[in-house]
Amino acid sequence: MQIGDILDRGAISLRVKAADKRQALAVIAEIAARSFGLEAGDILDLLVEREQAGSTGVGYGVAVPHARLEGLSRMRGVFVRLEHPVDFDSVDDQPVDLVFALFAHPNAGSEHLRALARVSRLLRQAELREQLRNARTADAIHALLAQEAASARISAA
Repeated sequence: MQIGDILDRGAISLRVKAADKRQALAVIAEIAARSFGLEAGDILDLLVEREQAGSTGVGYGVAVPHARLEGLSRMRGVFVRLEHPVDFDSVDDQPVDLVFALFAHPNAGSEHLRALARVSRLLRQAELREQLRNARTADAIHALLAQEAASARISAA
């Protein structure tokens, strides 16, 4: 599983306007629905339900919301950069501006957990977060995430 395989360029959005966590999740649900051919309302409901169980704000201005969706044949992702950080009830109480949402089939098993761990680890890198905040295009974001994930895999070997 590689980040570049999970995250399509069309599922990356920069300069997203959201007044709060729910609006940010709604934008993610719309992007996911368009990219995956599913219903935005169903996706939003699952994301909100997951957030009610505990915030996916992992710190450093990053959130990794996730849900299991019927209709997916493989792990998928959505990345958004918010224009203005929003309160996400993060573990460090910092507002969030970088959101990488992960979606898996309900029977994905441990693959889903491994992907969550990998994305969380990746986004703990201060230099990468800064590059993601300064990137100007979806292609640049995709390249940064795919390149960093590949580098992390090589250095872990």
